[in-house]
Amino acid sequence: MKSLLEALKEGRLIELPESDKEDALELLAHLIEAVPDIGSKVDLMKSVMEREAQSNTAIGRGLACPHCRVSAEGELLCAVGWSPTGIDYGAPDGKRVHVLVMYYVPDKERNSYLKEISGLAKAVQAGDTIETIAALPDIQSVREKLLDWVSLAISETAPDAKARMIKLEARQAAAAAAPPPAGTIAADARIIPFRLVAWKDGPTESALVLCRDPELGEALEKTGDLAAQLAGSKEFDSGGYRIALLSEALFSRDRKEYDAVAIQLRKAETSPGTQPLAAPQA
Repeated sequence: MKSLLEALKEGRLIELPESDKEDALELLAHLIEAVPDIGSKVDLMKSVMEREAQSNTAIGRGLACPHCRVSAEGELLCAVGWSPTGIDYGAPDGKRVHVLVMYYVPDKERNSYLKEISGLAKAVQAGDTIETIAALPDIQSVREKLLDWVSLAISETAPDAKARMIKLEARQAAAAAAPPPAGTIAADARIIPFRLVAWKDGPTESALVLCRDPELGEALEKTGDLAAQLAGSKEFDSGGYRIALLSEALFSRDRKEYDAVAIQLRKAETSPGTQPLAAPQA
């Protein structure tokens, strides 16, 4: 799902004005043509419309994936348009299309395109109806929905821990496209993996943190209830960081191991009076 994530990161997600199918496709074609490596090498609009004449590219459930294949060199690219009112697209299920993902497909990227479109279709069919897509209230909600689809698609082919890590990285990358509201991850934040081993030491619980950033590791160890919070929640905020659990395992003598990540939040999000964890080193 690399090209979709890049589109979100680079701002190729727009709200479409009330328009017909051809107008919407033309706007998305212009977004892709604005990429420096593309320029005017190919008439995207003409190629996309020729493809639509051969076969309608609506997948159903409010989603369409128009595309053009070119013999030019380059990377697989896409642009995304959201129509709040929906577009009469001639979809096979007869429903209006609310999300259009247009692909630019160089010959050498054909297999990558097929994998991405297959993963996207499976994610939509598994998780959403036309009603949920049509009810999205704003462009930020659309961005979050696209990231959910990416996560679902990744989970089909990747182990759970890896899928969660990629999802976190995806949300961090997409944050650069639009300033997130309070309570979200900073666009330039680092994702810092760490491992926590916890065990009972009499009436208290002891913990050891293994982290490549020694200052952050020391600060995490001083968070007295970190193991309990990891055991009780998959994701939570603490000391200016978002802590997300990837996996956990139980060993002999009731020792527990947690694989997790710490992601620095925006400075303004740290609650008054809270001592932030040590900043990661560059």
